[in-house]
Amino acid sequence: MSHTHAMTLLVFIVLGAIGGIIFGWYAGEAATSISWLGTLFLNALKMTIIPLVIASIISGIGSLGDIRRLGKLGGYTVIYYTITTGIAVFIGLLVVNWIQPGAGVQLTQTSVPEHILEKQGTGISDIFLSLISPNLVSSASQTQLLPLIVFAIIFAMALTTIGDKSKPVFALFDGINEAMMKLVIWIMHLAPVGIFALIAARLGSVGGGEQFMAEIKAVGLHVVTVLTGLFIHTLVLIAVMLFIARRGFDYLVGMARALITAFGTASSSATLPLTMECARENRVDPKAVKFVLPLGATINMDGTALYEAAAVMFIAQAYGIDLSLTQQAIVFITATLAAIGAAGIPEAGLVTMVIVLTAVGLPLEGIALLLAVDWFLDRFRTTVNVWGDSVGAAVIDRLT
Repeated sequence: MSHTHAMTLLVFIVLGAIGGIIFGWYAGEAATSISWLGTLFLNALKMTIIPLVIASIISGIGSLGDIRRLGKLGGYTVIYYTITTGIAVFIGLLVVNWIQPGAGVQLTQTSVPEHILEKQGTGISDIFLSLISPNLVSSASQTQLLPLIVFAIIFAMALTTIGDKSKPVFALFDGINEAMMKLVIWIMHLAPVGIFALIAARLGSVGGGEQFMAEIKAVGLHVVTVLTGLFIHTLVLIAVMLFIARRGFDYLVGMARALITAFGTASSSATLPLTMECARENRVDPKAVKFVLPLGATINMDGTALYEAAAVMFIAQAYGIDLSLTQQAIVFITATLAAIGAAGIPEAGLVTMVIVLTAVGLPLEGIALLLAVDWFLDRFRTTVNVWGDSVGAAVIDRLT
């Protein structure tokens, strides 16, 4: 896509997002009638995820030539993701200890949704078990990307060991990858309308602007805490981008279409095709785009990790439970691991929060305090997740 074309589309996407906020704010529940337009856009993006991820990883590993280079690429990727996720959790803990958003919050008895309570038995071992799927078709149907990525990496590694017979197979996946990227460019043109509908319908579903403001006020300091933490982490990532990747703010502008789509969809996975296309247009090495970004959309959840740490501390403060430094260290470790295990789906942060709350013995009912504003904060943390992946691709491109 040409630079002028991309900038024109960006302007329309921004207008779509702003229009969606205004329409949803004033139209209230009437705005939900256009939600199908947003679902159509979301479904079109999701349709491309599975073939794109599998083809891009296999073709990316094929283009490395020497399998030993995969070790370097994979090693740097995992190190970058672990460090930035750890920094995000640390910022979350610092900000929540400083602002103390849970102090003096009125505890109301509300129920926790069933799909979150079902995860009570989830532990760290389940995260490791989720790496290997006994049924790839079942994983694909549920958009569980992690086992598919693991399979694609192992399959591609096996291909590199069979000599010339691998060439037509790599060529096939190369072709599929290019065709999928072309499809993503076409779908991108639906983004302004899709994002308008997604945002308007979501605001409409909570009853419009006035209702939304009332919900925010109830846990206002929690919202301020999370947004402050996310803003600080974004500045950290920009500093990393400027210093290590040697990229200017034009990279932020270049990734803006993906970032606004992340805000509209609240899903890292659904945004992945656009993230990859924007990174390609910003001259990030194809090897980094094909390997680092699919992995990032699955295991690099900076925003979610920061949110989990801040939310767990908020719940502790609301219940008047003082967490010691040791317990906060447990929150740090489990929030980092749970963020890696969180699938790139809306509200995944709430589900993995069960693991963190259980680890430090806090009541799960505390999650109910956050439900009213979770959908709103989810959009911001997903945007930070995608931004973390985007900076990661530029950093790994520079380092390898």
